[in-house]
Amino acid sequence: MKKINTILFDLDGTLLSIDMKEFEEIYYTSLSNAFKSIIAPDNFMAILYSSVKAMVKNKEKRTNEEVFMSAMKEHVGEELPAFQKHFIRYYENDFSVLRNAVNKNTDMLEALDILKEKGYELVIATNPLFPKFAIDQRIQWADLVHEDFSHITYFEDCHYCKPNVEYYSEILETIGKNPQECLMVGNDAEEDLAASTLGITTYLITNHLLNRKNLNYTADHEGTYKDFLLFAESMPVVS
Repeated sequence: MKKINTILFDLDGTLLSIDMKEFEEIYYTSLSNAFKSIIAPDNFMAILYSSVKAMVKNKEKRTNEEVFMSAMKEHVGEELPAFQKHFIRYYENDFSVLRNAVNKNTDMLEALDILKEKGYELVIATNPLFPKFAIDQRIQWADLVHEDFSHITYFEDCHYCKPNVEYYSEILETIGKNPQECLMVGNDAEEDLAASTLGITTYLITNHLLNRKNLNYTADHEGTYKDFLLFAESMPVVS
């Protein structure tokens, strides 16, 4: 095994035991309902999808927030401040309804404790499509300790999204690590295994496995939450 000292974790479906289909259904329904006083749900969803797509496709060094808001402004023009207020109100008041789709992941919590004890640096490498408030909420729901992680990828700070390899390059630059020092753990065959392009070792979690494009993928390691717990137990102490 390479001398790994840093572990990057996806959030949804990895540290959070979550059914993404259920999560997305609740999320998009509650979010579009929060905007129905100013725009019809179908129209809102079309604008939202278009703006998210612009973020995912972005290759320029602009924050995801900038790209998202710029794309949204192309659709809503001078109404953008009103939309921004609705987003803030939604995340502060209504986002918590999504907690119903989240289950505590005891195997991964135990694995994190073991890895922390062994001296590994821990990073939350979630796709930064959500504002900081929403990501921090999900971290709290998972019973994760914010301070255990040296870096968390947020919509407001990141300039790229998964599966863009620049997303991973930016993390490495921020935390001052090279690819050989890192392991990426996630449940998405496209988004999380993209880290291997840089030479980052990968572990694909098979609970809630996502492979939307039916890719023929290769992961360095693969297994369930329970398998990853055993893997964490087997990893050496960081010297």
